[in-house]
Amino acid sequence: MGFNEQYNRIFDLVKSDISKVSGDLLGGITLNEPLKSSLKKILSAPSKHIRALTAFLYLKAHNVEVSDSQILLQTAVELIHNASLIHDDIIDESSIRRGEKTINQEFDNRLAVISGDYLLALALKKISTIGSFAITELFSGVMKTMCLGEINQYFSKYKNISIEDYILKSQYKTAVLFQASIEGAAILSGTLSRKTAADFSINFGTAFQIRDDLINFQTTQSDLKSGIFTAPVIFSTNLSASDAGIEKTRLLLNNYIDKSYDLIKNLNENSYKQALVELLELLKNE
Repeated sequence: MGFNEQYNRIFDLVKSDISKVSGDLLGGITLNEPLKSSLKKILSAPSKHIRALTAFLYLKAHNVEVSDSQILLQTAVELIHNASLIHDDIIDESSIRRGEKTINQEFDNRLAVISGDYLLALALKKISTIGSFAITELFSGVMKTMCLGEINQYFSKYKNISIEDYILKSQYKTAVLFQASIEGAAILSGTLSRKTAADFSINFGTAFQIRDDLINFQTTQSDLKSGIFTAPVIFSTNLSASDAGIEKTRLLLNNYIDKSYDLIKNLNENSYKQALVELLELLKNE
């Protein structure tokens, strides 16, 4: 069974909840045309919704039902994620995202910056609607950290940084948004441990980023061409020693997958826990 087929089977377990998030993403956009349609096209383009998927599986594996507030929270996470993609497209001068023209390509960089900021404003509105100080505090910290991750990456271009700095950058850029999604869900549950949820999400999100970097190195190497040195390069003694770098990166990836598994292995058996385990297996790069 291929990756997409396995992922879709896992996705189906919480499809109805994710459909609510997808619908909520498009609400509240009150912009002039044609920008309104362009933003809605981006938000409704095919997406794995990996953060919402993982959060909903995590909740249901703990026998916690998905409430309206949980939908709002995951919608805010998706809006922040999409805002970051719009900003990334400007930085990377990308013209296509999910098969559609990027905002910067269709219009210009100035409007794209404002469009990303607009999505962030919508996310903040949804967070305020939840009415939880703990959630607001969590998200403000996460958004600050994501910005620091991008800034640190900018200043480390073409530098062979340490693996510790690489992990920190990966957690800042990627893992903390998983933390907002899953730790936030734990806060709203009123019963789940914030620390366990935070630990699981940081380990899962770090593994997700390492896997993404490994695939990039094995295919387009666009990161390397842009001066962004990821784990396979850092682990290599020189740029031609890619096999050693790839193998060491796989070991690093599996280490974070194992850490994630250790945090859920003692849960009572149910279909959602099993789906989380299968999702972790899908992150492995064989």
